[in-house]
Amino acid sequence: MAKIIPFKATRPTRDKSSLVATRSYLSYSKKTLKEKLENNPYTFLHVINPDYSNKENKVKGKKKFSLIKKKFNDFINENIFIQDKIPTLYLYQQKMNDIIFNGIICGSSIDDYLNGKIKIHEQTIAHREEMFKDYLDITGFNAEPILLTYPSKKEINDLIDKYLNTRPEYEFTTTNRSSHKLWLIQNKSDINKFQDSFKKINNLYISDGHHRLASSTLLCLKKRKENPNFSGKENFNYCMSFLIAENQINILSYNRIVKDLNGLSINKFIELVSKKYLVKKQSSQFIPKERNELGMYLDGNWYSLIFDVKSFNKNDCVDKLDPVILSKNILDPILNIKDLRTNHRVDFIDGKLTSKKIEEYVDNGKYSVAFLLKPIKVSDIKEVADKNKIMPPKSTYVEPKLRSGLIIYNIEE
Repeated sequence: MAKIIPFKATRPTRDKSSLVATRSYLSYSKKTLKEKLENNPYTFLHVINPDYSNKENKVKGKKKFSLIKKKFNDFINENIFIQDKIPTLYLYQQKMNDIIFNGIICGSSIDDYLNGKIKIHEQTIAHREEMFKDYLDITGFNAEPILLTYPSKKEINDLIDKYLNTRPEYEFTTTNRSSHKLWLIQNKSDINKFQDSFKKINNLYISDGHHRLASSTLLCLKKRKENPNFSGKENFNYCMSFLIAENQINILSYNRIVKDLNGLSINKFIELVSKKYLVKKQSSQFIPKERNELGMYLDGNWYSLIFDVKSFNKNDCVDKLDPVILSKNILDPILNIKDLRTNHRVDFIDGKLTSKKIEEYVDNGKYSVAFLLKPIKVSDIKEVADKNKIMPPKSTYVEPKLRSGLIIYNIEE
């Protein structure tokens, strides 16, 4: 059974919601970030970048986290943020072109993660877990929910539909032409119905946010140790999450792009790749479609790479995935990239970036070769998680991506 709770969020006032909510600051170029910080006094980017104007004395680590907390409190004192007076579930909808995402923002149990009811499919990096744990501990809030998926249930869908037909608390459109709506679910009977429905679900699956949940868990264990008489109802026992049916999430590929050929000539590199793959030169931009097929861009040319399925254990749920096949047969043995988490010669490009942009990265000399992968299926993610196995880092790029600062979870309550 999956345990969820309502909570009293800190959030922007209705009239400022579109001005406050923002993409992750890492997704902005330096120029765009500067423009937003200088021209929008309400953007949540001010909270995350409290010292952006102090170019001479930038602070890092725990000192910066303290500044973030101060700026967050400033937003509260300036009435940019309000806090709900009663525990609430939040129905969030994002519409991108013809794709609509509907899900519930709530608190999910850390104990469900500890006992394996919330399942993982990616490794986390210890130092990143510790860093974000310190961030949460010092700031006292979390502004980015983890993305959890579950099998679609009619009773949950019916509850959601009931609210979709009412006026939302927030309704705005962003510059990427996505529309955003948010409803407050404060009726106790409906909250109980949502909770009862999720109790019937055996497992939730992390689609995005492995580090956030791992860090929240570290903080929870720390606070439990500091407060041995904890009741289990404290907010630190939960992590803010966005629950969405698995048939609604959109999974894109995560492509690999490599800075050099490990000292090999182009001809020698293609020769080595040809020992494992059927290499076919293409006449134009190429997107892989066939089973066990990758795309490759090298020296101004596109190639199709088809792997021989007899050469690996196709019954292993991890070995059969394209990112693993690529690593085991090209990145590791040919390009000497052993660990994707630490090697600085490889970068990751999400599937929203066009083939033309990838060409530009290689053609301008910053990178030598790019590999295009097919998106991994939800069923693959669940199979890996159910068998307690791990995918390589950056195997999936999952949508929706929620806006930061729209709903904020107060850990200290």
